[in-house]
Amino acid sequence: MHKQNRDQFAKRLNGGVAIIPAAIPAIRTHNMEYTYRQNSNFYYLTGFEEPNSICVIAPDHPEHQFIMFVQPRDCEREIWDGKRVGIDGAIEDFGADVGFPISEFDQKIPDYINGTDRIYYTFDNGPLDQKIIGFIQQNRHTRSTKGIGPNTIIDPSEFFAEMRVIKNEEEIHRIRRATEITADAHLAAMRVTQPGMYEYEIAALMESIYHQAQQSYPGYKTILASGQNATILHYIDNNRQIQDNELVLIDSGCEYKYYNGDVTRTFPANGKFTDVQRQVYQTVLETQIELINMIKPGITIDQVNRRAVSQLTEGMIKLGLLKGDPDELIKDKKYRQFYMHSVGHMLGLDVHDVSRTAEGDEHRNFEPGMVITVEPGLYINIDSKNIDPKYLGIGVRIEDNVLVTKSGNEVLTARIPKTIDEIERVCSENQA
Repeated sequence: MHKQNRDQFAKRLNGGVAIIPAAIPAIRTHNMEYTYRQNSNFYYLTGFEEPNSICVIAPDHPEHQFIMFVQPRDCEREIWDGKRVGIDGAIEDFGADVGFPISEFDQKIPDYINGTDRIYYTFDNGPLDQKIIGFIQQNRHTRSTKGIGPNTIIDPSEFFAEMRVIKNEEEIHRIRRATEITADAHLAAMRVTQPGMYEYEIAALMESIYHQAQQSYPGYKTILASGQNATILHYIDNNRQIQDNELVLIDSGCEYKYYNGDVTRTFPANGKFTDVQRQVYQTVLETQIELINMIKPGITIDQVNRRAVSQLTEGMIKLGLLKGDPDELIKDKKYRQFYMHSVGHMLGLDVHDVSRTAEGDEHRNFEPGMVITVEPGLYINIDSKNIDPKYLGIGVRIEDNVLVTKSGNEVLTARIPKTIDEIERVCSENQA
């Protein structure tokens, strides 16, 4: 898979050389680091997971088109930090044409860039950024006397945004597995949640399920929001005690081999929706089902977004949250008081995957192999004015992961209950 990605990427360089660095380890406190997670684009091209590494793609070099600069084997450091792949491993296990110690980057890189007029590089790597600029500055004399060498730096991010939008079979397999594990965690949460528990208890259960599955871990910090917290879109404190007669909104997903699931479900803490909760929930559910049914080749995300706004605005009027003509309310964006985000995003190596879905104002049609989330919601903040008090503090979001197919779509997260009857049935398995 990674070789195919490199080959496609190399074709876009048009005589240039790409320098793609690994992610920089992030310090948590003093000399303790956060768990390392490789840069998505670097991983996309290499499959290599170690830090302090640089990938160079030089399609027109006579000997080496894929060059890896990596940490060499070091018995002493490996006692502390774990085994390294090393130079030989970069070649034998990851397909590099040649490998060098990362310490030799400055010395070796001119062999690969002096014959090109452009370097493809994304500025986000601190010290390396300055080195890349330095190559251009150092080359001024060579350019003026010999007319060769790099004089331009181009950000290759748009190449990745285009390449990563359509998933291949292996990527779809990984996303499918991530959503399967995500489903296990959401089902477990529905079955164990009871009034009196703390949000963090449920979050810990779900994330433990992610860790227990092979080569998987939480794709992002779980949003475990009960009561009023469900109206906070990115609530992650997860420290409140869950009360009776409240809804619990869980936005959580597993990452499997770098590919992600991203699911939201909202359900009653005591296993039974109140009448008011049912009204709000059913409004969101009916909208979400209609939006999923729209997804197929030839439709754009903009069309789905506009339909979401239309449906939810009609629902807000029926609930009494808004009053007036639907078209005027939409024109004046009055719906944004209760629905303030878009309907979804691409899913893949990143939870919010880099994917080109538009050219300016022209939106791209869905194509087979795209994976998108569909996640409408209603959020009625407790401080909302001129609203029937019975609705205050209710937040509902329903999110599924949808694969675009040749004939329509496949809901990868369909195993997780979302109708009122299904949810109450699963929740009741614990309430006894």
